[in-house]
Amino acid sequence: MTRVAYKVGPADDGRRMSLEDFDRAEGAQGYLYELSRGMVTVTNVPNRHHFAQVNAIRRQVSGYESSHPDQIHAIAGGSDCKILIASLESERHPDLAIYRTPMPADEDLWAVWVPELVIEVVSPESSHRDYEEKPEEYLQFGVREYWIIDLDRDEMLVLRRSGGRWARRVVKPGERYRTRLLPDFEFDLAAVFEAARTGGRS
Repeated sequence: MTRVAYKVGPADDGRRMSLEDFDRAEGAQGYLYELSRGMVTVTNVPNRHHFAQVNAIRRQVSGYESSHPDQIHAIAGGSDCKILIASLESERHPDLAIYRTPMPADEDLWAVWVPELVIEVVSPESSHRDYEEKPEEYLQFGVREYWIIDLDRDEMLVLRRSGGRWARRVVKPGERYRTRLLPDFEFDLAAVFEAARTGGRS
């Protein structure tokens, strides 16, 4: 039987939808879509400041991947992967997801392939989702670290799995953050914010 695809667009923001229906929905071009606790969330394509930060993060992680090819299997952006949390009726597309394990041979790939590290860059319209909704979802999904990078707060909140809960740590731009997930990697938050302020200038 042919699966009927639903169509969603800006007018569907806030519409209730099941994860099953949303997973096969077709979105109107020019927007981004997530399912947030059973509600369709429609957002604009991120601005240049957001893009500059994500690009700066990817460059750091990609540089590490090049020098440590045995540590990272894949680096995926929001349009490359998704995280399906069936129990909460959510489908997330993180800014960056870092996978250390190979892609499983499973039809329900995005429901079972767990990234060790997920990174979100906060924008005004994503703040509630990034800080209030996604921590519970990513913890439940099995993510080991979740980084919330917030230019307005001038900090990165690191949530690290510890005993089935999140341990919190705030990182400021002057610090180099080291994660147990990526041996010898030092994350430079200041470089990310500098990219937003220079390369992302209006």
